[in-house]
Amino acid sequence: MIKRKKFDFMLAALLLVLILSGCVAIFTASTTTIGEYTTTQSHWWKQLIFAGISLGMIFLLIRLPMPVLDLIIIPAYLLNILALIVVLFTPEVNGSHRWFSFFGLNYQPSESAKLLTILVVARAISRDNLTEIKQILYGLGLVLVPVLLILIEPDFGTTLVFFFALLAMLVAAEVPLVYLLLLVSPVVSMVSSLWWPAILIWIAVLVVLLLWSRLSWVTTTIAAIINGFIALIMPVFWNGLKDYQQSRIVSFLNPMADPLGAGYQIIQSKIAIGSGSIFGKGWLLGTQKNMNFLPEHHTDFIFSVVGEEFGFIGALLLLTAFILFFWRIITDIGEIKVRERKIASAGIFAYLMFQTFINIGMNIGLVPATGIPLPFISYGGSNLLFNTLAVGVILKYLNERGFMK
Repeated sequence: MIKRKKFDFMLAALLLVLILSGCVAIFTASTTTIGEYTTTQSHWWKQLIFAGISLGMIFLLIRLPMPVLDLIIIPAYLLNILALIVVLFTPEVNGSHRWFSFFGLNYQPSESAKLLTILVVARAISRDNLTEIKQILYGLGLVLVPVLLILIEPDFGTTLVFFFALLAMLVAAEVPLVYLLLLVSPVVSMVSSLWWPAILIWIAVLVVLLLWSRLSWVTTTIAAIINGFIALIMPVFWNGLKDYQQSRIVSFLNPMADPLGAGYQIIQSKIAIGSGSIFGKGWLLGTQKNMNFLPEHHTDFIFSVVGEEFGFIGALLLLTAFILFFWRIITDIGEIKVRERKIASAGIFAYLMFQTFINIGMNIGLVPATGIPLPFISYGGSNLLFNTLAVGVILKYLNERGFMK
């Protein structure tokens, strides 16, 4: 059966609203006003240039023949892996090796790796006659390559995005929930390691769930041993973390433990959002921003600037735009019938939504500061470009004729 061609103008319009909102937010975040003195950094016009480039790339992507796109996905993924290796030998910036610099513009290969890895994994696990175990192993294998390279940079926050997207793609591929439970169980074991009775309770619950799902005693026993081992070695892993990584986790649990160090950003962010009240302090009048009390206010903590200057109403409007945007993507995924494209779209939805949740969460103190930017809003050319292209992929899938399968 032939699938009809359909361009989703509503999704495109919501994407445009978010991008333009980001440009406005970056302009105010880049502007310092103290009395009659006002100065504006160059971030906003650079973001405008990348916004134009990103929208232009969507236009080219939609016009690109689908066979050509299918042909370049794997080579692009391999080239991206090479870029992730080469970037490790670039000059260190803020303790990390993440960027290539070209004529004053920075390219972060970990941003393109998100989209390309999703497309490659979707192709691998959508093949016919694959067992559930093979789907999980293929997905994990393709994800672990970029994840390990990104960890070396180091950039722990970005690696979380890959696993969340993989989980969503496996759900879209209709992998049974019991296998997904096995996949996420190590994370629960890590958390339970904070209190030894919780370890015993979790392992017991895991065994019961696996046996109830009719897995063999051998599989259940191996899963219990592995998870118990992970929980027991977590103290060793904790001691292996760098001081700043430990400080971020401690400051999340108790920001006042280090108010001038690791907890400083979270405290200042919450002050900024709280001081905005209902209607905000006004355009360009945010004191936390203007007095530079809030670090990284044009990147990771730009939502705090929105909350401070536009208040609860402004933050609510931005959240509403995101909710409508993600609701539209969910609706579109339901219309995509080609298996590979449906799985890829689920991964794109998951990684964009995860980044949005984590960024806003860290701005209001719900999650630790991880360095994950707010999609379409935070300053960053490569981040904006590949997030926009990810939405462009979904728009292209909807706009393509193809056989349902």
